[in-house]
Amino acid sequence: MPRESYQERLETLREDVLYMSEIVLERFRLGLNALEQKDEEFAWEVIDGDDEVNQLYLDLEQDCIDLLALQQPVASDLRFIAASFKIITDLERVGDLATNLGEYSLEAERDVFPEVDIQEIGAAVIEMIEDAMDAYSEEDPELCYTIAQTDDLIDEQCEDASEAVVRDLIERQIDADSSGTDIEQLMADVSRLLLTIRDIERVGDHAVNIAARTLYMVENDDDLIY
Repeated sequence: MPRESYQERLETLREDVLYMSEIVLERFRLGLNALEQKDEEFAWEVIDGDDEVNQLYLDLEQDCIDLLALQQPVASDLRFIAASFKIITDLERVGDLATNLGEYSLEAERDVFPEVDIQEIGAAVIEMIEDAMDAYSEEDPELCYTIAQTDDLIDEQCEDASEAVVRDLIERQIDADSSGTDIEQLMADVSRLLLTIRDIERVGDHAVNIAARTLYMVENDDDLIY
């Protein structure tokens, strides 16, 4: 394969990975909207759309394999292809987490903890993924470190949110006998909300993974790879 054509395919791979990130983030936003609005149409759009994300992943995985097989890549190209493969794996998992949000929204009956701002945390992790993909696109090592620092703040927000849910649950259990609260339903709602917080936090973790692989791709630096 002529070198020019090979380089064109490398650039196409980058563009396709960026396209996959756009699709995945669209699904994640829909999942958040489904939760906020209790919208079954949004929920099913996210759930049914998971097949598209999975197919994108498989297609790009094959592209990575083909590029490795067609011509022995130099060190920088090898790191780029390896990083791209790891990044699409993280994006596919973000798609799975978006599907989870759609499923949670179908099961949720009401907002039991309006003081926990799921949408705010969700918007923050979306921005993290967007920044991580910008770092990948622009080969920006400094942005990679910024994303890792942001994740510490997200972890704190998620921990605070989870603690608030548990504290509120304890208070509601104490008042259950006098208020007639359905404890079984309350426990189900609490469990679902804690899972939602956990899944949103994991999106932030995947953003860090993308940043880590980008840093390795650009500078041969594994500092952020855990």
